[in-house]
Amino acid sequence: MCTTLEDVRADAIERLINAVCDRKSPLHSPVVATGDADARVMVLREFDADAWTLRFHTDARAPKVAVIEADNRLCVLGYDKAEKVQLRLRGKGTIARDGPEVDAAWEESTNFARRCYLGEGPGAISAEPTSGLPPRFEGCEPDDDELLPARENFAILKIEVFEIDWFSLAHTGHRRALLGRESAKWIAP
Repeated sequence: MCTTLEDVRADAIERLINAVCDRKSPLHSPVVATGDADARVMVLREFDADAWTLRFHTDARAPKVAVIEADNRLCVLGYDKAEKVQLRLRGKGTIARDGPEVDAAWEESTNFARRCYLGEGPGAISAEPTSGLPPRFEGCEPDDDELLPARENFAILKIEVFEIDWFSLAHTGHRRALLGRESAKWIAP
């Protein structure tokens, strides 16, 4: 158990760093909630411990993009069941469709992952169950040329975190702390 605010900060940062690289980390796929009280699970692609920023990939046509552009308040929630530690990160989000960072994120993705941006936009109505992908890409990896139209649908969600709410459940007594970039304080659970 963390006994100092420095321990809490180190714990939260380490969990976020590990979540990017470790697909089995419980924080690899946190819940991201937008200002309209909608929430979804997203894959954490990057955490910059110095800048306190998170990066996620998204479809530029997704309804959440318009919501974030109108109201950039976001909350990210992750829970490590085995360790009984919850992280709630509050911040503001921006959507980027172009630029070097978006191009780099696209390039680091596999063609199998990129194919998600070839199909119908998120939320498109269908008469039957569908992945939204063109049928020829169901279970298949497109080549680079086939993916050219997908790039215009790819965007990143960058969240600038301003507060981390760290909560540890324990039968001996829960512990909770609020961390800012330059501040930290214990608070009652």
